[in-house]
Amino acid sequence: MTRAILSLGSNLGDRYAYLKSAVEQLGESVVLVSGVYETPPWGDVDQPAYLNAVVLAVDPAADPAGWLTRVRAVEQAADRVRDPQRRFGPRTLDVDVIAVWQDDGTPVLSADPELTLPHPRAHQRAFVLKPWLDLQPYAQLPGHGWVTDLLNAPELTADANALTPRPDLPLESQE
Repeated sequence: MTRAILSLGSNLGDRYAYLKSAVEQLGESVVLVSGVYETPPWGDVDQPAYLNAVVLAVDPAADPAGWLTRVRAVEQAADRVRDPQRRFGPRTLDVDVIAVWQDDGTPVLSADPELTLPHPRAHQRAFVLKPWLDLQPYAQLPGHGWVTDLLNAPELTADANALTPRPDLPLESQE
């Protein structure tokens, strides 16, 4: 398994520095980085706004569990605290594995509660879908269809319109 879409988000502390650090820590596996978007909080609205981005990462040696281990290490380096009482609460850094594809382009599907693939709520999150389109205008979310169609669904229109591009906050891959 070699290719993964990873979603980055931060709404505590120096949000931009946390996103930059995540891209740096993912290192040479990052081949494309989306623009940064400022987004209202999702799920639990009583918290600060987020900065969000998406990366395309490639690593011939990584399997889905390896991607999960890698993103958790990146979160831990940012002192991410998981509050079991507040599932969608504020965080220094959140890195989600959205989808993984094998070498031949076949998407990995998993119902494992530790790593469900594709991410079970990605199709509902404009803050994942819009940055993803920055990277891959013809992206498809396995099991859900074209990312453009998902983003243009009536139930996501308000969320998509609430995203503010932040071109003043560039993120770059190592390549």
